[in-house]
Amino acid sequence: MERLLAELALMQGLLVAFVLSGLIGWERESRNLSAGLRTHILVGVSAALFIVLGDNLVTNFAKQDDQVRFDMIGILGAVVSGVSFLGAGTIFSSQRGEGAKGLTTAASLLAVAAVGMTCGLHLYVLATGATLLYLVTLGPLGLLMDAKKSSEPTKRE
Repeated sequence: MERLLAELALMQGLLVAFVLSGLIGWERESRNLSAGLRTHILVGVSAALFIVLGDNLVTNFAKQDDQVRFDMIGILGAVVSGVSFLGAGTIFSSQRGEGAKGLTTAASLLAVAAVGMTCGLHLYVLATGATLLYLVTLGPLGLLMDAKKSSEPTKRE
């Protein structure tokens, strides 16, 4: 029973990552952008799970054998690398000279991974604050940028 309660306590980080990543995913989904609600939730919760698993490895096995080494920084780096690879798949260049597309989507995937890792470390206030900053960046600041782009004269080729 004690083990079950301990695992349920670990689920807190995943549940908070689910909610916070979902908020960012919902913002992207509501604007009909390529990576939406489900993708952002999957990335955020997965990042949280990798951190929780890494932390458990350190806690449960590091004391058993001095030869076993654990590197939480390495786990953070692996999550960032994996999500960056995923994000790179969302970026493509326009052949009409309009520049790269999908950069914000890639950045939002990296952002939810960071939120997920923060939740995995049970730093919920920090994760919530970062989520709010990301939402302001994607929402109101995004609308300002869209308005600016629509008011600029179009370039002739």
